Amino acid sequence: VPLDKSIGTFFHLQIIGLSLGMLGWILCIISKRQMHWRVWHTSNTTIISSGIAWVGIWKVCFNSHGKVSRELWIMFCHRFCFNDAFIPQEISVARVLVLAGIVLGALGKASTVFALRNIYMGILLKIQTITYNCAIPFPPSFYMPSSSEAQEAGAAIPVGITSVILLLMSGTFSLSYKHPSPNLSMSLFSHL
Repeated sequence: VPLDKSIGTFFHLQIIGLSLGMLGWILCIISKRQMHWRVWHTSNTTIISSGIAWVGIWKVCFNSHGKVSRELWIMFCHRFCFNDAFIPQEISVARVLVLAGIVLGALGKASTVFALRNIYMGILLKIQTITYNCAIPFPPSFYMPSSSEAQEAGAAIPVGITSVILLLMSGTFSLSYKHPSPNLSMSLFSHL
């Protein structure tokens, strides 16, 4: 596989991964703002004229008798506070988890963009110096010319690619390890 093809494929996979992560993070932010976490249907329409109330993790909303136009009702919303005693525990937990997901997602996306920028800027600069035979201003004590007459990729490139593959495999194997069930481990050591 030519070096430029494998870098291009790797780059596309990284961009796809980053794009999917961004989409998931944006949907997390949208779900935080939604009031449609629970939809309550009520038969008492004296105050909730539509018979439907929406309970979110930050507020509860319902339509009342006032109409703005034929299709638009006036919506009343009441915000929840963190210290409201009537809020169920799952709503409090959902608040914390969604906020943690947003903050950690932002940190993850920022670090991913920073890492990809550093990786690909380094790759592009190395490819540029190898391809265009850029001069290196060595000090006179090195007794080296500032540029060569011909240049090619050295043996460090395949060694580096091999090391990346081995490190990725190692990380994949480490992350995919599952602790055996207690029954299996007992049966393996029962003969001892």
